[in-house]
Amino acid sequence: MFVPKNISRLVHLCCGLTTVFPAVSYAQANEESLVMESLIVTGTRRAERTLFDSSAPIDVLESQAITNTVSEDLTDTLAQLIPSYKVQRLPMADGQVFVRPATLRGLSPDHTLVMINGKRRHRSALLGGNGAQGPDLAQIPSSAIKRIEVLRDGASAQYGSDAIAGVINIILDDSANLSGFGQYSQYSEGDGENTRLGIKGGTALGDDGFMTATFEYTDANKTSRSRQRPDAIEFVTNHPEVDVPNPVQNWGQPESESIRFMFNSGLGLTKSVLAYLFGSYGSGEGVSDFNWRNPDSTSAFNLTDVFPDFDLRDTYPAGFSPQFGQEDTDSSLTGGVKGEWSNGLRWDLSAGYGSNEIAYNMSNSINASLGPNSPTSFDIGTLSQSELNVNLDFNYAFQLASMFDMTSVGFGLERRKETYEVKEGELASYQIGPGASVGLPSGSNGFPGFSPEQSGESSQSSSSIYIDVELPFSESFTLGMAARYENFSEYGTGTTTGKLSGRYELNDNLALRATLSTGFRAPTPAQLFSERTYQGLDTVTLNIFTNGRFSPEGEVANIISNRDDVDIQQLDSEDSTNFSGGIVYRNAGGFNSSIDFYQIDVDNRFGTSQTFTLTAEERQELIALGVPGGEGITGVSFFQNDFDTRSRGMDLVVGYTSSVADGQINLSASFNHNKTEVLNGSLVGNDTTRIRFEENLPKNTANFTANYTLGELAFMARIRYYGEWTDYSFNSDGDIHQKFGGEFFTDLSANYQITPVLSVRLGAENIFDAYPDEADYQANRGLIYSRNAPYDTDGRNVYIRMNFSL
Repeated sequence: MFVPKNISRLVHLCCGLTTVFPAVSYAQANEESLVMESLIVTGTRRAERTLFDSSAPIDVLESQAITNTVSEDLTDTLAQLIPSYKVQRLPMADGQVFVRPATLRGLSPDHTLVMINGKRRHRSALLGGNGAQGPDLAQIPSSAIKRIEVLRDGASAQYGSDAIAGVINIILDDSANLSGFGQYSQYSEGDGENTRLGIKGGTALGDDGFMTATFEYTDANKTSRSRQRPDAIEFVTNHPEVDVPNPVQNWGQPESESIRFMFNSGLGLTKSVLAYLFGSYGSGEGVSDFNWRNPDSTSAFNLTDVFPDFDLRDTYPAGFSPQFGQEDTDSSLTGGVKGEWSNGLRWDLSAGYGSNEIAYNMSNSINASLGPNSPTSFDIGTLSQSELNVNLDFNYAFQLASMFDMTSVGFGLERRKETYEVKEGELASYQIGPGASVGLPSGSNGFPGFSPEQSGESSQSSSSIYIDVELPFSESFTLGMAARYENFSEYGTGTTTGKLSGRYELNDNLALRATLSTGFRAPTPAQLFSERTYQGLDTVTLNIFTNGRFSPEGEVANIISNRDDVDIQQLDSEDSTNFSGGIVYRNAGGFNSSIDFYQIDVDNRFGTSQTFTLTAEERQELIALGVPGGEGITGVSFFQNDFDTRSRGMDLVVGYTSSVADGQINLSASFNHNKTEVLNGSLVGNDTTRIRFEENLPKNTANFTANYTLGELAFMARIRYYGEWTDYSFNSDGDIHQKFGGEFFTDLSANYQITPVLSVRLGAENIFDAYPDEADYQANRGLIYSRNAPYDTDGRNVYIRMNFSL
């Protein structure tokens, strides 16, 4: 395999956060050194920093571990490998079934900053639960990744807004070879067939350049863990002449198809100046069921004099389950030049642009207010998020007489602009037809389209300046200090954040470390200005309801604020204080471990207000404003800075590497304990909402992984543990319903190197076909397992994967 001459500079191109890497490929490093001696670039601007040297906890995931999971979604991979990172499946949850929210240390999905090669990644266009808007990691092909560094510590002072819980830095592959894979998987229930294909190729560009490109394709069928709804059984009894599907709606993973492309490149312009360019493109589509509409109880089936010759039962004699679909397009491009001046000052000038667009559609539906003039398929509208980032970074290492080693100083400027746009759907998706006057619901049933009033573009810009210093006071003690000032155009005043970090080495194998930092997350244009209406199902009455979420700065907010006891406020930033302290240990026998304790206080937490039930007069005001479906909206809510929280926890990581019976065994175990408490705000006085927030994720999660390599054979065994958590429903009474106990899942795989070029892997995730307890209180919706489970509830997933590498 060709390796460019100036590999030390080229590796720096890809990473973007440090200045020089030694001329050693990460993948070629000795296995024993991969744990504590792995070089890192996240959380430090100093060259040649290792995991053992870090003052904050960092996980390093190698490409082999990343590709040794079944899912094409990178969020699933991270959730399996890092206990403090959790993701929910969320079937039948609108756009969240496709762009799934994930949390680090139990905080919001947009409290974790995601970077590619050290550069900020753009957000998804989707606003998820409580309005969280984070990047869509499913857009990144896993085979394009060289490694992932997960900084489990507050880092807003170093990297800017969003880095409250930590940073995920994805380092792209820069190898100059040709490799690929084909994978097929299926659940033991006989559904969820998933075909994945990927190819990656790299080549040299002159003596000191490279280009690596990756392409992946995925075609996944849906899963269904459902039983027939009781009201559907009753409908069959009352209408035996009607052919009713069993089940009438499917709870499970959506049907989806996607392509993902990513490239990474670098080129030496002179001996001291390097250029780099990397980017991505993704396109996909998917479809998922919505709740079944019962002809005997759904208002859309009402007969009226407005349409005397129209009966919706002629179109849907067995009722209908709207089919919610999305088509997504995601692209990014980042380029820059970097170098070193003769005085040793290193510089890096870069610009990056990223966009994410989601077009929603609805089929097998109706705009009942249009009667016979309604189509059954609708283009609902499009959400679009775009971001432009420009960075100028400097780094200088120099010797101070009072310091033991070189002092490192990083400083720089950042300019960002993000734009959010809502494009209206087709007219019939939001139109209020003549049937609305007699109670027929308007808009595409299941998800009313975006109207011209809800459409539009909003943007926000920010500027920041930072400094980051590391002072080696002695051979044992290093102190780090960072400060950042950031100003946003659309809210508040400038924000200053800071960080102190310290590391004291007791001996060559044992060290103490601690950090103290402040952080913040600014509200995005989408959170500030966007609006939408949505429909749901009351699990007690089984009636469809329509609610709306509106801008806290809009006219609907003014309507509600006219109430004597209500004052809808404009959004402000979330602010955090983060403390962590820990111990890290290694020895020459292949053992390593770390334990870190942390506390994260977040003030002005971002959430959704209570739902305000509208009066008849307020509903008329919505109609006058032209709100789509305003005549049928029963309640409205708003994003608000609503409460404060404290998260306390502990991360334990243990690893061991040794030679056993002519082979090599690598053992690793990780454990996370995380407890979040609501300190004050509206949630304190509402036990139902508070418990939902505090207990919806397991407090304890862990995994244990064993890898054994013997000649041409490699075996992997992983046990994942998820502790107890509390589920809830969307009933009108809002009561907490069910506690779920801890669950263990076991994954096994075996890999055989058939030739030096070709290998095959057989495996199964959840090999013992474990399922959690059934969700008793949601059985009337046909749901068997909770939609909010923090793990896959589809059972055993068996797969085969062929790999080649030239």
